[in-house]
This record gives sequence, C-alpha cells and structure tokens, in this order.
Amino acid sequence: MTVASMFRRMAGAARLDAATYEEVEADKTATWPAVFIAVVSSLAITIGDFHRGDTDVVPRFLAGLAGWIVWLFFIWLVGVKMIPEPETRSDLGELIRTTGFGSTPGLFRILGLIPIVGWLIVVGAWLWTLAAMVMAVRQALDYKSLGRAILVCVVGFTGQLAVMYLQVLLLRAATT
Repeated sequence: MTVASMFRRMAGAARLDAATYEEVEADKTATWPAVFIAVVSSLAITIGDFHRGDTDVVPRFLAGLAGWIVWLFFIWLVGVKMIPEPETRSDLGELIRTTGFGSTPGLFRILGLIPIVGWLIVVGAWLWTLAAMVMAVRQALDYKSLGRAILVCVVGFTGQLAVMYLQVLLLRAATT
C-alpha cells in the first residue's frame, strides 16, 4: 500500500464512505497501515487530552491502545459469535483494518490543545470517531442493519469500559 492510497483511504473512512471500508476490509496489505493509524490516533488523543500537571502520559497512551484491542475483541465476540446476521463472515484482521482506518477522526483530537475551544473539537472528534467505528463494524461484519452495528459497538464499548474499570481496581488494590 502506498502512502497516497493510505491517505486516500483515511479520507474515505473519515467521510464514512462504505466503499472505502469495504476496500480496506478486503485488502490484507492494509493491516499494518490500519494499526499505524490507530497508534497515531491514540497518540493524538493522548496529546490532545493532555492536562497540565499530567505525568502519566505514557500509561494513558498505552491504555488507549489496549482499549482499542479490547474493544475489537468484544466487537468480534458479540458481532461475529453472538448476534451475527446470516451474511456475517469476518475475522479479526478485517476488524483491525476497518476499525484502524475508522480511528482516523481521532487524529483531530490533538486540537484539544487549542485554548477555550479545544474541548469542543475533542467532543466533536470523539462523536465522529464513534460514527466511523459504527460504519467500520457494519462493513466488516457485513451487516444490513445499522442498528445492529450500533448495538455491537455499544456492547463492545461497554465491555471495554468494564475491563478498564477492573484494571483500575486491581491497580489500586496492588498499590495500597
């Protein structure tokens, strides 16, 4: 995959273009570029959500990447194994590719550093990323129903939050 085609696909993913997600889903050479986009997006989110006095930037960055991986697992579990549609044929590689490119709007969260309006940009980029993830899941799992893709994303996100909460509890227990 060339850099130009990666940027073209990122733009298509950001526009929520279904054909772009189908193209990425089918292209096995897009796996590492998708991971790269997810890593850079996590970095942009970590920087854009930076608060003065924060010293835990690296752990937050790593937690963001781990969160994406956990979310992928829950999306696969729920979407492929628990409530698939008859046409659903997907594997983890397809989900990595589509959700990796779907994380493109997260790059804009670096603009959270802008004084006064940065938080508005962060909220907008978060909602945009959520919409892109729904589109990524819909296309990767070959869903006809947008509602089912939304449900899978919500259940997956809830599972991710539960895992993160348990991690925080375990970390607190280990440090006290």
